[in-house]
Amino acid sequence: MKRVLLIAPVFFGYYKDMILEAEELGYHVDYLCDAPSNSNTSKALGRINKKLISGSAKRYYKEKALPLVEKEQYDKVLLVAGMTCAFTSDMFCEMRRLQRQAEFILYQWDSEVNLPYCKSIHPYFDRIYTFEKADSEQNKIYRFMPTFYTRIYEKIGKKERPVPRYDCFYVGTAHPKKYLEINRMAEDLKPELPRQFIYHYIPSVLKYVYHKVTAKEYRHARYRDFQKVKLSGADIVKGMEVSTCILDAPQGGQTGLTLRCFECMGAKRKLITTNADIVNYDFYRKSNILVYPGTEEERKAFFENPYEDLPEELYRKYSMNSWMKRLLSGEES
Repeated sequence: MKRVLLIAPVFFGYYKDMILEAEELGYHVDYLCDAPSNSNTSKALGRINKKLISGSAKRYYKEKALPLVEKEQYDKVLLVAGMTCAFTSDMFCEMRRLQRQAEFILYQWDSEVNLPYCKSIHPYFDRIYTFEKADSEQNKIYRFMPTFYTRIYEKIGKKERPVPRYDCFYVGTAHPKKYLEINRMAEDLKPELPRQFIYHYIPSVLKYVYHKVTAKEYRHARYRDFQKVKLSGADIVKGMEVSTCILDAPQGGQTGLTLRCFECMGAKRKLITTNADIVNYDFYRKSNILVYPGTEEERKAFFENPYEDLPEELYRKYSMNSWMKRLLSGEES
């Protein structure tokens, strides 16, 4: 059986779905978290400056990652890299030396602007993917590949629709640009969407203070405006299931589509987003997706028409199963 070492963030448990899909493709999977700690404080420090967690990252690599890499022989080493990744270029250099037979694959789960450290580890990877179309157009080192939806959203899409509890629904980490845009949308859309569930999560006081000092979008924000408890993936799924449409906005430095765009497709729920590039994707339909604020004609098409089912091949294309298959095989979509 082929073996893959998956290095990925804990982020809402998506790594568990990645393991499941790789196993279904016939791989034995070993998993490593991409950071030494999943605590809010550690992640906040790492996002501010990775040097602040360099000591704990070195201990984690020496005690957890290195013994695994020295013991096993892998066919693939897959890094799904986001803001929390604490592995350094020296670490990947050593891993590459110990796993000469393995193909190293990198999927950047954010824009290059937000992940400048990734440039230092590029030399150690055979294939490099990004969800950010602009990065792939500016640098040919990247293969463009959007993200995915998981099986739980597919199940929602196949169920009979319950009576909606919310007209619109949003849950997300309160990144400054996203926080401001979601609030503006929610306020403006109240006449059409009066029953709203808006949940801005702030991971720590440290993160709030950092944004309050550095981000103009937080100028009028108050700590009590934010939620301190992170909702589970299951809670988000339940909320989406009883909602008519979902609000979405990319964070600063991103033009790539968020996971929520694809989860809406899998769950067959309508989407309102500030990301204008979504009209260039093959699953865009005016009755399903409104690019905020939209023209009068676009709003009419969105609010007056029911959800339009897509061709089955599009649902397959953006499933996590297809995403994982392309990553591990190297096949183009």
